[in-house]
Amino acid sequence: MTATELPAVDGVPATFESLDPRTGDVVGTHPVHDRAAVEAAVARARPAAEWWDGLGFAGRRKLLGEWRVVLARKIDDLAPLVVEETGKPLDDARLELVLAVDHLAWAARHAEKVLGRRRVPPGLLMRTQAASLAYRPVGVVGVIGPWNYPVFTPMGSIAYALAAGNAVVFKPSELTPGVGVALADSLAEIVDGRPVLQVVTGFGETGAALCRAGVGKIAFTGSTATAKRVMAACAESLTPVLVECGGKDALVVDVDADLDAAADAPSGAG
Repeated sequence: MTATELPAVDGVPATFESLDPRTGDVVGTHPVHDRAAVEAAVARARPAAEWWDGLGFAGRRKLLGEWRVVLARKIDDLAPLVVEETGKPLDDARLELVLAVDHLAWAARHAEKVLGRRRVPPGLLMRTQAASLAYRPVGVVGVIGPWNYPVFTPMGSIAYALAAGNAVVFKPSELTPGVGVALADSLAEIVDGRPVLQVVTGFGETGAALCRAGVGKIAFTGSTATAKRVMAACAESLTPVLVECGGKDALVVDVDADLDAAADAPSGAG
């Protein structure tokens, strides 16, 4: 699976093409967002995050519920795009979208119970005082997603970040950018175009720029090798990072395979 980069020409930013791995046909063309573009997206997200946080749990639950309905209605439109960019069977793509809708429903329904203010014991030294605990949103969360489950996996981070009151800047895999754009467009219908969920597209440099753009947290899913680079970039500014690394899948070796190559493949797969 590959994505083809097209260089900048006469001041027009570079773009790249996502390809159908089954045929090599071009699925879509997307910009390669550089550091300035990523930082601009994060800057746009900050006032959107304040507006979104101000809605409170109930307000966000209502709008996330509306987004869930939109996604459910668009399954038949989105599933073919998932198929084109990943090569997976249509039924698998449809199941992934259903599971993503379920992610969103759970996050919206349980956010206040998990994160809302609650009273806690003040402790022996402060026994004459009252104490409570609440979790505040971090502002803008950066999400970097994988290609193999381009909706279900990143939605696990996107939905929970949104339900908690954050805005999100999402960098999908360069192999599945169209899926990420479609997700953001579907939410824009619900929030009157406010940049609560934005997508930046490109390659590793775009992801690195997101790590360094001053977001409140990064959530990454992908290979172990890339996770190490993400953690190193986030460490420069002590940006909290959550990583889900690959490398645990089963390996099937056919009887006519090159056994030496098969033995080396897992170590390079991350």
